[in-house]
Amino acid sequence: MIESQFAWMNGKLIPFAQATTHVSAFTLHYGIAAFEGIRCYKRADGRSAVFRLREHIERLFGSMKVCGNQVPFSIEQVEAACMEVLRANKLDEAYLRPLVYAGAGSLGLGAKDAPIETVVIAFPWGAYLGEEALHKGIRAHLSTFVRGHVNHTMSKAKISGQYVNSVLAKREAQRQGFDEAIMLDADGRVAEGTGENIFAVHKGRIFTPPLDMPILEGITRDAVITLAKEAGLEVVEQSFTRDFLYQVAEVFFTGTASEVTPVREIDCRTIGSGQPGPVTRKLQAAFATVVKGPGEPKPEWLAYL
Repeated sequence: MIESQFAWMNGKLIPFAQATTHVSAFTLHYGIAAFEGIRCYKRADGRSAVFRLREHIERLFGSMKVCGNQVPFSIEQVEAACMEVLRANKLDEAYLRPLVYAGAGSLGLGAKDAPIETVVIAFPWGAYLGEEALHKGIRAHLSTFVRGHVNHTMSKAKISGQYVNSVLAKREAQRQGFDEAIMLDADGRVAEGTGENIFAVHKGRIFTPPLDMPILEGITRDAVITLAKEAGLEVVEQSFTRDFLYQVAEVFFTGTASEVTPVREIDCRTIGSGQPGPVTRKLQAAFATVVKGPGEPKPEWLAYL
């Protein structure tokens, strides 16, 4: 159960319980909506900062453009709303969820008169896959569900309805006793997790699927690639198959929720030593320093509360 006191909805702060919509809302029936997941971290110096807020809100606006709708506020207004919600809820560390959706109007696939609603909520949320996952790694399996073709799944947009694919894959993995699923594309190439980008370390190089595949252009993915290159590591954006993944030394996921999460096992096959490897550990540490300190290696990525 999400616990919060206030939400920002359509330009004003309201009690969280009042941030509701009607059962005839267009999005509830057809999935046309866009959302973001954003983290605010409490840093070593006691201050709180939102990680790459501008990039997340810009992607939110881009996702709505893909949907054929406009956000009825400016980027600056939605950024300010995120900060306002954090302050109102007295949260120094939290997960932010901006959501833009089509409300109650007419139904029918071609209906265009539904009002566009804009909401921001914030709530405490720890490690997405659990604290132990960050330290010991997780167990994953290759899902029977696949990512759609690039002209079927608008993969560069975070459109709500498209996440049905991820929910089905996640539930399948959990029923089989795994922590997470790895999705292939329609051609059998490794794409991503249900809500994460994926990386593999092989013979000293870091591999990750390229952006011309049906994967989200992850903001944490971009940050980790940047940090890896700055650490002198070679990053190769190249497609690969499941059997390649079985043989690599390290695998890890990245994402706002998952941060940098090691994968210790895939389809009951141990990855590397079965423990988070040195490259994964190095990137976990570099990412933690950026978002929490000490120091401020990437001030341009932080929006202070």
